[in-house]
Amino acid sequence: MPVARDFAITARLAFATATVMFALIVVGSIVRTTGSGLACPDWPLCHGRLIPPLQFNILIEWFHRLLALIVGLGLLATAAWTWARAEGHPQQRVRARLGGLAVASIALYLSQALLGALTVWKLLDPNVVSAHLAVGLLLFATLLTLGLSARQAARDDARPSPRRAGLLPLFAVATAAIWVQAVLGGMVSTNHASLACPDWPTCNGRWLPEFTGLVGLQMAHRFGAYLLIALLAWVAVRAGSAPDVTTRNLGRVMFLLVLAQGAIGVANVLLGIPVWVSALHLGTATLLLALSLVGTFRLAAMPAGERAGKTAAPAVQRAVAR
Repeated sequence: MPVARDFAITARLAFATATVMFALIVVGSIVRTTGSGLACPDWPLCHGRLIPPLQFNILIEWFHRLLALIVGLGLLATAAWTWARAEGHPQQRVRARLGGLAVASIALYLSQALLGALTVWKLLDPNVVSAHLAVGLLLFATLLTLGLSARQAARDDARPSPRRAGLLPLFAVATAAIWVQAVLGGMVSTNHASLACPDWPTCNGRWLPEFTGLVGLQMAHRFGAYLLIALLAWVAVRAGSAPDVTTRNLGRVMFLLVLAQGAIGVANVLLGIPVWVSALHLGTATLLLALSLVGTFRLAAMPAGERAGKTAAPAVQRAVAR
């Protein structure tokens, strides 16, 4: 029981840190859309001070850095607790998995911090800013996976229902596709291509414009969104007949959320990229990534349907014989 409690605490720490990381990603969008990326022209200080001048853009960038610091402290606490308490777990595989996720999280955080510094030193180079978002989303996903793994270790006596064949790879592909689409959206924003097509569903009055320059980048993001909606519609259909009610609900919620995400994206363009709509757009994408990752992890923890069926068959035959 103490071992289960220790891993439950690990899960809470990881989930709390992932929540702050979610806020950090959304605030990063506000930093970009308000043009506050160079409001603090130095790093790690801001205008050479720990507490910067009380100006709007400066405070937005400073708050972004403060959240990054809180994520680092939360990650340090999570990793320290994981390494200190994992030694008492009887399963070597569980210890190795949690320790590996903690190491990966720290490596991603250090990379994220370096990219954050480079965004200032390189004067908001679009490639660096896009990489900053990509690594941030990976760090968020890794922290969430660490929390899910620790929670599963705390509940190692649970017996999940069998999964439907083909659902695990489908959710995994959806998770990867959501990450790619979110990074592509970040590239659109950092390259100032958000209004390269100021209308919708056409682009500058054309259904199929030339896929070059900023227009090509914007259209790639749009077609990626259409493909993602189709993919998550298929996920919802396949998950609808899953034995596990949580998997069924995840499929439905993800499809409804991606429809809302599409509507937010259209509003973002038609309204001229308002700050809060843009932040909501990235926040919804990050939430989609989280839900798809939870579904993938949940399915990976389930026994395969075929194996479960073979195991259940003798029991059914014995029951009939009685």
